[in-house]
Amino acid sequence: MLEIGGIGGFIVLVLDIWALVSIVGSTASTGSKVLWCLLVILLPLIGFLIWLVAGPRSAPSVSRR
Repeated sequence: MLEIGGIGGFIVLVLDIWALVSIVGSTASTGSKVLWCLLVILLPLIGFLIWLVAGPRSAPSVSRR
């Protein structure tokens, strides 16, 4: 198995935390959020990459004029 350590491991950790926060803040259903979170937690690097390509998006921000 590929072992990631040092700065690479820290980068993967930061990206996974960012992905989890984005997943929880998305407009997806609760079940979908749980499955995405499990994927990112159980397969950190691969799960993040899959989420980045196909995951739920955050709620659109409201623009004030």
